[in-house]
Amino acid sequence: MTALTLSTAGAATLRADALVVGVAKGPKGPVVAAGAEAVDKAYDGKLSDVLDALGATGAEGETTKLPAPAGLKVPVVLAVGLGSVPDKDESFDEEVLRRAAGAAARALHGSKKAGFALPLDDASAVTAVAEGALLGAYAFTAYKGGEKKPAKNDGAKLPLAEVALLGAKPRDKEHKAAVERATVVATEVNVARDLVNTPPNDLTPEAFAAVASATAKENGIKVQVLDEKALVKGGYGGIMGVGKGSENLPRLVKLSYTHPKAEKSLAFVGKGITYDSGGISLKPAGHNETMKCDMAGAAAVFAAVTAAAKLGLRVNVTGWLALAENMPSGSATKPGDVLRMYSGKTVEVLNTDAEGRLVLGDALTKASEDNPDAIVDVATLTGAMVLALGDRTFGIMANDDAFRTSIHEIAEEVGESSWPMPLPAELRKTMDSPTADIANMGVRMGGGLVAGLFLQEFVGEGITWAHLDIAGPAFHEGAPHGYTPKGGTGSAVRTLVRLAERTATGDLG
Repeated sequence: MTALTLSTAGAATLRADALVVGVAKGPKGPVVAAGAEAVDKAYDGKLSDVLDALGATGAEGETTKLPAPAGLKVPVVLAVGLGSVPDKDESFDEEVLRRAAGAAARALHGSKKAGFALPLDDASAVTAVAEGALLGAYAFTAYKGGEKKPAKNDGAKLPLAEVALLGAKPRDKEHKAAVERATVVATEVNVARDLVNTPPNDLTPEAFAAVASATAKENGIKVQVLDEKALVKGGYGGIMGVGKGSENLPRLVKLSYTHPKAEKSLAFVGKGITYDSGGISLKPAGHNETMKCDMAGAAAVFAAVTAAAKLGLRVNVTGWLALAENMPSGSATKPGDVLRMYSGKTVEVLNTDAEGRLVLGDALTKASEDNPDAIVDVATLTGAMVLALGDRTFGIMANDDAFRTSIHEIAEEVGESSWPMPLPAELRKTMDSPTADIANMGVRMGGGLVAGLFLQEFVGEGITWAHLDIAGPAFHEGAPHGYTPKGGTGSAVRTLVRLAERTATGDLG
């Protein structure tokens, strides 16, 4: 993990490999942003002219490296675009700062230390820049160049080792707390990314459960793991129905963080399909290669519970990781089979590739037994949601409109793109089965909403519930941008953490 400090040094005196400054897009060309005054002075007040001559515009995410002048102690200045200059008396949006810091950190992979002299108007800006830098500095190198470090000739670079934030106040309680929070949250987002990026031959349900158990014990979180024997004995027909076709049998993990003064409780439920072949309803060629990411919901839940514990939030948070590997074999569930879920309801399985809702159904019923104030499940659930919202936005469904609105606002606040989606009652009938209580498939059109309606059937009566379908943003296949890397993104972790914080302080809708 990249080290993060609030530096007392000035931009002109800091010794580092590079110095990051912000540049905005003005009406007549690039404009040097606040925080970089000393740097601009070292260029005789002509930094914007130099950037303009190099073709820099100040557009969001644009990075421009240039040699530092004699007045600075660094060899390189990196200018990162912040977009349009804010209106008078307004500041740069926090997400703009977060993305800019992330883009700068990515551009400095391979460096040991960099100073970030970006606009820091308040503690929220400190949080945004700190988070962006730590998230942008991420690199998954565990399988590169042997056990110690990436090979010198394999094209992989170690992430930026140290970030020094300039312009913040190291002795200010709010600024110090902002950095501490950003470090915890970014660390856990990166943990979720690591899990998503880990090859499925190494991250089996049993292995994931072991990682969760070890981390939980280190952070004072109680853990309970139900293995295949306990799942069969307990009647978890959904989880076992999905996982019984694999040699790597399923697990249900319960993580319990409690605070002695907590007045509210939350349950987070994560889909943890460590590899999804589609089962007997095998996925076609071209759709299997990234299916190690189908446990991203469980990774987000695991990371969020850990973050809540590290932050000492005054709220009880329980995480449920529904872990299974969906494989075809002689023992696998077949289309047409009927499973008896943990709730007692029967499900006719029409498509074994609609497996996430089956493991979540069992976990939602189990989570409901604790009667939490709210349940939020997180899942890479449907391709239909990607078709509806694209690959950077997750959908939010809920049985309470106000709760859905609150989660949407929270997600936007922390920089995670989301959109509220409905649960049309008429679509429920399309899952009627002549054989069982419900089928695991309904109409194709609106498939993401159908999946949400299926999950709603397994939420305890009277419990507020929301479903986050992160199928789009959980795994990024394109070029990195902002603080988003290629591969696992850690989607929904920041939303869940902020929801826990809001619940702890009573500031939720």
